[in-house]
Amino acid sequence: MSVTPASNAAPATQLSLHKLCVHHAGAASSKPGADLQLALKNISLQIKSGEQIAIIGPSGAGKTSLLHTLACAHQPLSGELIWNGRHPWQSTDTERHAMRRQLFLAPQSPPLPARQRVITSVLAGRLPQWSLWQSLRNLFLPSDPVAAYDALAHFHLQDKLYARVDQLSGGERQRCGLARLCLSDARLLLVDEPLSALDPTLALQTLNSLQQLAHQRQATLICSLHQVELARAHFPRVIGLRQGEILFDTDHVTDTMLTDLYRNGGSTCMPATAAAPDAALADTMRCF
Repeated sequence: MSVTPASNAAPATQLSLHKLCVHHAGAASSKPGADLQLALKNISLQIKSGEQIAIIGPSGAGKTSLLHTLACAHQPLSGELIWNGRHPWQSTDTERHAMRRQLFLAPQSPPLPARQRVITSVLAGRLPQWSLWQSLRNLFLPSDPVAAYDALAHFHLQDKLYARVDQLSGGERQRCGLARLCLSDARLLLVDEPLSALDPTLALQTLNSLQQLAHQRQATLICSLHQVELARAHFPRVIGLRQGEILFDTDHVTDTMLTDLYRNGGSTCMPATAAAPDAALADTMRCF
């Protein structure tokens, strides 16, 4: 049996953003383009397939808005977004829906039905792959308990397989939402503050699991974090957002960069570090 040699070609550009401006979600303004209503201002980025990127910045900096824009959940006010050579907002609704099936967006507070069993919630990660009949059947007879168990095991939550969602702590709900990611076939993983409710040990384990999963499936991982030291230590590329603008995009974050990023008026307010992830402040923006 012949083996196809590994390609030495450089990774293709998966996402390209050029001078992108985005309103805050739900913002209503009689003055389109007013700075006070902009969550993102003149964002330009090139993201290669398979990259692992951390987005850091103070609360309200635009991290959640950027992730939702990349997920085609927010339509840009101006500028250009190209995804795998296509313009999502110049495509039909059907075509854009098909594009969204190629990504997984994990919000900070996953929308898990309170009375649902964990096994059912986790298997919902396969909804984009299922027919309507398969989706309905899974509500009453979970289709693949072994796969759900394995997905939960990635996040040390396998003992909660048949628990109800409303019996989970905040950190357990967060990891349950991440376990869905394991069952998707997405090649773009957008994860919003996955460590905010976790203790230091679980935070590191969870981050390692996310990065290993992305590496194994050669998927792109873009993760917003308040834990700056984890971002510096574990991500080869870090983007700093402040007031909706990119302050830096680098493979080496210096202390001076962080001072500028988190400066508040005449003082400096440093974020929570890896030693205290549970002290991190959550973004005030809506996450859905």
